Amino acid sequence: MLVISGPSGCGKSSICRELLRDPRVVFSISATTRKPRAGEVDGVDYTFLTREEFGERAKRGEFIEYAEVHDNMYGTLRQPMEDALASGDVYLVEIDVQGALQLKGLGTPGTYVFVAPPDFETLRQRLVGRGTDPPEVIERRLKKASDEYEERDKYDHIVVNDQLSKTVSSVRELIGLDPVPGEYSE
Repeated sequence: MLVISGPSGCGKSSICRELLRDPRVVFSISATTRKPRAGEVDGVDYTFLTREEFGERAKRGEFIEYAEVHDNMYGTLRQPMEDALASGDVYLVEIDVQGALQLKGLGTPGTYVFVAPPDFETLRQRLVGRGTDPPEVIERRLKKASDEYEERDKYDHIVVNDQLSKTVSSVRELIGLDPVPGEYSE
């Protein structure tokens, strides 16, 4: 299992998208109670659940971890992970810092990678550039990013996402995946 996490806006999704060009990598589709963003598809980007559905599935033990982040619930479903690992694939989990540290604390085996932004001004520009959040939410995310950055030493590896292709190559190297020809879209 490869666990990728870091502050909101650090480029986790872009890194994961590139890693998924390799057929040996299977993506963990997180469950969430947040509303879908424009273009997101249920069952592809996330499994979108109501708070009630999320709570019931949590009670049944269907999550290996779950947490509340920015007033929404997020969780990693157990069955898809077990299926991927049983077939010998790399199970890629893109998760917030709280969830990654929860998994690591439970002794869940995997390679834990913290993705750091080059600096916090770049992070601010990325969050503003998304155009999805009002200024007060961006400020809350930046404050949380600062707190999350303090947790980076608890990971197996830290990579700075200053250039996507270089960052993806570094992560692939950490998990022993040979490059896939023509894999970068930068």
